[in-house]
Amino acid sequence: MRIVLIVLCFFFPFLAVLLKDGFSRKVVIAFLLQLLGHVPGVVYGLVVVTRD
Repeated sequence: MRIVLIVLCFFFPFLAVLLKDGFSRKVVIAFLLQLLGHVPGVVYGLVVVTRD
């Protein structure tokens, strides 16, 4: 499942964070970073998904 979330981070970071943690403040942050630029959203999504 982790590999799928990592791949999903490259296309829809906020969706990967949503699937990992459920609806929380992290999803909103990922979505806002995605709006600011694709790369910050991807980096934040990867950090959240790979954190244990």
